[in-house]
Amino acid sequence: MPVTAEQMKQWCRRILGLCPEETHLGLEEYVRSIPQLDSLAELPAGSVVLVRGDVDCKPGPQVGQGDIRLRSMLETLQFGRQHGWKQVVFGHIGRKPEGTLEKVAARLGELLEEEVPLVRDWLDEDQLQIAPAAREAIAQAEPGSVLMLENTRRYQIERVLWKASEEDLDQLAPRLAALASAVAEQISPYYVNEAFAAGSLDTSTTVLPAAMQQVALGRYVAGQFSGPLLRCLEATLVVFSGLKIDKLDDLEAIVRRGRVRVVFSAGSLAMALKKAAARLQGEDFSLGVAEDPQHSDKPYYIPPERIDQATEILRQGEQHGVKFVLPVDFVLQDGSVSEQIGPGQQQLDVGPRTRALFEQEIGNYLQLLEQQPELPRVAFHNGVFGKFEDERFAEGTRHFVGQLKRLKENGVEVYVGGGEGGTALERYGQPDWVTHVFTAGGTVLNALGGEPVPYLVALRMAAQGAVRQWS
Repeated sequence: MPVTAEQMKQWCRRILGLCPEETHLGLEEYVRSIPQLDSLAELPAGSVVLVRGDVDCKPGPQVGQGDIRLRSMLETLQFGRQHGWKQVVFGHIGRKPEGTLEKVAARLGELLEEEVPLVRDWLDEDQLQIAPAAREAIAQAEPGSVLMLENTRRYQIERVLWKASEEDLDQLAPRLAALASAVAEQISPYYVNEAFAAGSLDTSTTVLPAAMQQVALGRYVAGQFSGPLLRCLEATLVVFSGLKIDKLDDLEAIVRRGRVRVVFSAGSLAMALKKAAARLQGEDFSLGVAEDPQHSDKPYYIPPERIDQATEILRQGEQHGVKFVLPVDFVLQDGSVSEQIGPGQQQLDVGPRTRALFEQEIGNYLQLLEQQPELPRVAFHNGVFGKFEDERFAEGTRHFVGQLKRLKENGVEVYVGGGEGGTALERYGQPDWVTHVFTAGGTVLNALGGEPVPYLVALRMAAQGAVRQWS
């Protein structure tokens, strides 16, 4: 049954957290309420099944390089092949609309040992209909085959909820309802989420389930949420670094939740916290180009409102007894080391004094665990400390990977977010230096903050037939 604009408006209000009267469930309750892959086992051969896949990756020259997210999908895809389904994998790559999944489809084909055709112009965004050529490609596919749709973010409608407010929903809901209905009617009403990393408010993860007859969690996603992620929620130490300043939202929620005792920070996140800490001392700390409005279009730019947010995070942290460990020196863009960042300068790694400080504070954390044995011995590491892909700025990240090994050798369960954190472990360490590596850090951070993961909210509503209840 097609979704109406009014039903979609109610759906999106819940996805955006605009229904304060609703009580958020715990992670276990969300996962328990969503069917798993076996619930689709009775679908006959030849059925078309949508698979929201973890395709946001950069495959390296060889299988096993840069394709951990694709490999996480294999058990689910093999299940579908064994049942003779036509599986249509779809998802995004990066944030830019011009990104293509061409190399990703080719690597998935290598992993499955069969060709995975890439269906390029699959959506008529003006009419919100599936393009005839795409429908034909799916119809002509053999049972047991796998196809991939081109980057969902090349279509503007995939991104409309990123910054949407309640006032926007009157305009957005009719188009979102039309798209969801078209996908269900013209591709498939069966939907599997096997995209652990897809925690953003993309239409493909949060809206399309509204029109589906059946939804399910893929094997990998279900296993991560019901296993290592639940344990990771007990983390008392979090290493929080990277370039994306919007991770401050996650840090704010984590601090407010009150479980974490120690936060290590580097990268842009640390810059906001450094300036905020100086402000609380009645001083100032220059961030160089990171606070220069002329660089406001750059990913490393930190707007003034983020400094305000970081200030509040530090205040909340003090109330909750959280210790923040911040850099004390930096490697600048010319390779020099400095305790200050002057106008026109940019920090690209932590310096040697910071490396020594971080090592000392890991020791202090281990002493804390001995003094307070009731504290969970769990740590979560996310991100890298600088532009580590350039060897001139890799030492901070390289050195701290060794501290992860030290933590594990001292009885701490160490969980690592995917993406750059996982790449750093591959480059500078060994798999057995940590307890578990996720394929994504953002989804874990979302859960650590106690906020519901958007796609779990969507899948739960779909499984409960929420749209039908609003008829």
